[in-house]
Amino acid sequence: MRKLLLGFILFSLSVSLSAQMPTGMMGGGRGAGSQSMNVGHFYGKIVDSKTNKAVEGVTVQLTGNKFDTVNKKMKEAILSTQITKANGEFSIEGLSVMGKFNLKLSSLGYKSIINQVSFGLKMPQGGAPTAASMQTMLAQADKDLGNIKMEPNATDLGNVTVTSTAKPQFEMGIDRKIFNVDKNIMASGQTATEIMKNIPSLNVDIDGNVTMRNATPTIFIDNRPTTLTLDQIPADIIDKVELITNPSAKYDASGGNAGILNIVLKKNKKSGYNGGIRTGLDSRGKFNGGGDISMRTTKINISLNGNLMQRMSVTEGTADRNNFLTQPSTIQQITNGTSYNNFGMLRGSIDWFVSNRSTFSLAGSYMKGNSTNDQDQRVDSTIKGYQTSYNLINGQSTGTMKNWGTQLSYKYNFVKTGRNLGADFNLNSSTNDNTNNINTQTYNVDNSLKGNALKQRTLGGGDSKNYTFQTDYEDQINEDSKFEAGARAAIRDFVNASDQYRYLINDYYLIPSISSKYKFNDQVYAAYVNYGFKAKKWSYQLGFRVESSNYTGTLLKQNGSDSSNFSVKYPLSLFPSAFATYKVNDKEDIQINYSRRVNRPNFFQLMPFPDYSDPQNINIGNANLKPEFTNSFELSYNNAYKKGANFLVTAYLKYSTNLITRYVYRDKNGISPLDSAYFNTYINADNSITYGLELSNKVPVTKWWDLTLSFNLFDSKINSGIADQTSANSLMSWFAKMNNTFKIGKGLSVQFSGDYQAKTILPPGGSSNGGGGGRGGGMGGMFGGGPQSTSQGYNFPRYGFDLAIRKEWTWKNGKSGSLSLSMNDIFKTQEFKTYSESVYFNQISARRRDPQVLRLNFSFRFGKFDANLFKRKNTKADTGGGMDMMQQ
Repeated sequence: MRKLLLGFILFSLSVSLSAQMPTGMMGGGRGAGSQSMNVGHFYGKIVDSKTNKAVEGVTVQLTGNKFDTVNKKMKEAILSTQITKANGEFSIEGLSVMGKFNLKLSSLGYKSIINQVSFGLKMPQGGAPTAASMQTMLAQADKDLGNIKMEPNATDLGNVTVTSTAKPQFEMGIDRKIFNVDKNIMASGQTATEIMKNIPSLNVDIDGNVTMRNATPTIFIDNRPTTLTLDQIPADIIDKVELITNPSAKYDASGGNAGILNIVLKKNKKSGYNGGIRTGLDSRGKFNGGGDISMRTTKINISLNGNLMQRMSVTEGTADRNNFLTQPSTIQQITNGTSYNNFGMLRGSIDWFVSNRSTFSLAGSYMKGNSTNDQDQRVDSTIKGYQTSYNLINGQSTGTMKNWGTQLSYKYNFVKTGRNLGADFNLNSSTNDNTNNINTQTYNVDNSLKGNALKQRTLGGGDSKNYTFQTDYEDQINEDSKFEAGARAAIRDFVNASDQYRYLINDYYLIPSISSKYKFNDQVYAAYVNYGFKAKKWSYQLGFRVESSNYTGTLLKQNGSDSSNFSVKYPLSLFPSAFATYKVNDKEDIQINYSRRVNRPNFFQLMPFPDYSDPQNINIGNANLKPEFTNSFELSYNNAYKKGANFLVTAYLKYSTNLITRYVYRDKNGISPLDSAYFNTYINADNSITYGLELSNKVPVTKWWDLTLSFNLFDSKINSGIADQTSANSLMSWFAKMNNTFKIGKGLSVQFSGDYQAKTILPPGGSSNGGGGGRGGGMGGMFGGGPQSTSQGYNFPRYGFDLAIRKEWTWKNGKSGSLSLSMNDIFKTQEFKTYSESVYFNQISARRRDPQVLRLNFSFRFGKFDANLFKRKNTKADTGGGMDMMQQ
């Protein structure tokens, strides 16, 4: 029928074309008088220019002239918008057969294409059309545009994620740097801590604590805060890591002069079912393993993932301290420690695609672990140049922890493209219990006993619950402007107990004066707006956030009842942000941005009760701490100067007031009142200035060699304003990293990486997220165990190299496998050495941890992707919500 109708139309046109169409109606219009012309049909297929494989999820938009019945004029309009299916095909019907059209193709990870297309009808010459000429015209109205090739794009300067199967290692977003790490060979079978070692801008110390620009970042998982530490997140489930160095108003203002480290987990995006298993063994006989399975249909996406990990860690260290007392003395310490850690994690999620516009997501996770630690120390004491005694200290500790979380999300997409509303609720809960025994025996120089042994026991534990409620609204007003708004409530409940015991005569007895039970409640309420717009080559994003927070701390009696409490109500604070990007050309961009942030004191910094677990270094918080505010500025230049290459340079400046910094003083020891001890606490310094320059260059040297180099130059200046402390602490420093990937051929690849850290001052403050940045867990005390709690000190230079090799297989049935072998610190050069000082002492400590550990890992992937069985219609509501993490 459609062809008969077309034939009649063409015959009429051949008689009197001008009488049928008003002037200007020869475009792609659907105006009055042209409805009978809308029988044209374009169709085709989108393929990758390199692999010739179909590209799913391409936005296909057809524009043409349309008659405006109001203005009685022709104007350009969008005639059709489609998203390609898994086979990359598209089909657009009901089009005018006359005129010219613009076919626009866009997809994340590919360069956009605009092609001019038309049906190219040729009218018969010399009178009425013949049967042959009519057949020719009929064929022209059904036009196959063929396979249209899209070229992968190395960078995407929107706040997006590349979904191409061949993802670049490094990408740029409007407010973040994105590192795709799912193919990192060195991290296979390890934790997130190992991944961070290869990422520019990040530094990882011997205990796995991560710093970004010499400050501790806030840890996010899938854009949400977490109580997990990095060594509790398996590396094999991580897809990418995002560094948000200067967060916009959409994000929490907390974090101070550090940014946000967002870990994006792997997620199934393919219709059908797929899964995998992985297992590994290291040279210390420790096992790791895991598996995942997922299924995706038209309405449901279900995923499940499990991981088990065993770790053995060996540490050796030395420390030399000079005490500036009435009688100058020195203390020398040698420490050897071994710890064992085991943990398992189970995560799952379900996404329900209610309709084309609505999605519900429910996800949950559970993690359980235990640890044991055995540490031996020898401490030699010298007074006025003569050795007086030495101590043999044995510390044994055990600990268990549990963490579980759940998330419920809903997203609704309005009819208008780019307008959506989302809401989610998150609950994350963790508990821990630990027992720490320290036995100290003092000996005379002749090895005879000097008094009885001092036996200490600490029974500790804690419980933390984080509740988050958030709603977000987004409206893509037009191609050049976008509006965002949202509100958030974050509530945290924390309980901590530390009971101190001493062995007297024949049993351990509780010492109430140095024990503590404590709880706190922290509440932050916030709202934000963001507006982005474009003007020629400029793109802007302006944001404004307002936050209100309350903090209540309570000291508990031994029976759990309240004893005393205090509260801090921080005033309503305003946090503006601004981003401006200038697009020089298709390869180059320049961006300048600004934001204001806050770092509120955490539990350990505020807790006004001493922790005597390490009698040489007693820790105590300061309940009078004020929040610190930071103004951050960045200027970046990004250049994708050739295919597969990217060069990024960023200059930054941070100015902080009321900086929370470490401070040490000497006072009476609560254990032995006749003795004195060093107390480590926190104070508000006057201000600090941090500035630096970051350079990163990823380049394919050859077809088989990819090289990534990064260099960071920075300085932090602290003005303490404290009478007995040096007024300023400043040191220009730098570090550099390299990462080489060699593709030898036939699925064989080698990764060789290294880093160098020059002399640098100790970070000015503590963790802003309650320990989320590292391994945590120090159970037992070595006074030389790390940077001392003083506002003065520096780290000595250090360097190290890692090596890994992987063999990959792919079978015709779609299954794949890989075998990798890796070794960290292959030359055993990574020694973390620190100098710290105060008016009471100076100290040099050195530690080495887990060099030259060999790891063998194997993984196997399987799946079935039946397009007919699991055919999914395109839906804007398919947001990929939840927290599952399986993707091939």
